[in-house]
Amino acid sequence: MDVHDLITQARQAQNHAVSPYSNFQVGAALLDADGNIHLGCNIENSSYGLSMCAERVALFKAISEGHTEFKAIAIAGPGTLPCPPCGACRQVMWDLAGDIRVIIVSGSEYEETKLSNLLPNAFGSNFLNQK
Repeated sequence: MDVHDLITQARQAQNHAVSPYSNFQVGAALLDADGNIHLGCNIENSSYGLSMCAERVALFKAISEGHTEFKAIAIAGPGTLPCPPCGACRQVMWDLAGDIRVIIVSGSEYEETKLSNLLPNAFGSNFLNQK
């Protein structure tokens, strides 16, 4: 996987963001196990709570198209500060993508980590069937 290609695609996905309230455009590029890249952008709604983050859009699109194994996700936001995934996205990614590589883009730089570093002691399905 070319990290720079994934970052470029995440930045391109930002152009499709619908963010009339925050003016904070985020793009995500999700790499599946077959080498396909699925794009997502944040989509805001006037009720705010019904808005959707770029990471979840990319993940839900990929799953709806039959892809269930993932390697990495790049997340690009505006400005020069890193754009890490929010708590809801971290939990959804943990449940649906596991401990994938997360590439957080900031300006012309990027940081790479594993999801487990962003969500230590994650709650998962293994907790649901305890007796």
